Amino acid sequence: MLYKKEIAETIASHLLDIKAIKLNNTNPFTWASGLRSPIYCDNRIALSFPKIRTFIKMQLTDCIKDNFSNVDVIAGVATAGIPQGALVAEELGLPFVYVRSSNKAHGMTNKIEGHLEKGQTVVVVEDLISTGKSSLAAVDALRDSGAIVAGMVAIFTYGLNIAERNFAEKNCKLVALSNYNEMIQKAVTDNYVTKEDELSLLDWRKDPKKWSEDNE
Repeated sequence: MLYKKEIAETIASHLLDIKAIKLNNTNPFTWASGLRSPIYCDNRIALSFPKIRTFIKMQLTDCIKDNFSNVDVIAGVATAGIPQGALVAEELGLPFVYVRSSNKAHGMTNKIEGHLEKGQTVVVVEDLISTGKSSLAAVDALRDSGAIVAGMVAIFTYGLNIAERNFAEKNCKLVALSNYNEMIQKAVTDNYVTKEDELSLLDWRKDPKKWSEDNE
């Protein structure tokens, strides 16, 4: 679910301007999964730009206010969701916790860091959604601890079909500030890519695995 179209366009423009989103059809990026892709997104770069950082913080805050009620705690997903979540929690005046990708190897061996009580309602903050697997692992950990997960907000989503299925299966509402389709439209309008490039970028969105195999 997209928050607001006008916000999606502005976020996409900001991420393209600061090169948090990079597009390259001729020399694709290789993800950790081995998948080749014409897009690479690193929203952590936005943290280095105060005006954009503040804009994103306020939009995530408003998105939570508009879509979720009676929120007790904000949770960030390690690692990139931690600073965004902390900023939003501060703006909302709410407690903050974060969820590790795995249990800490020493000490208390926590997976969830911070004070969280059973029955509290949590909204999860994430910076980027690809397949949703790691983000939803955090949701599982929060639910296993006894928390009620109202849903998740994210800065950007690729909008992949597999992610939509994964979120539906986990019964977790996802609201994103911007997405792949809005970003591509903005990239073409602002001449970051050509119309010919657009076709290839849209082909990737339809079938990332096939695109990856065709561009090895």
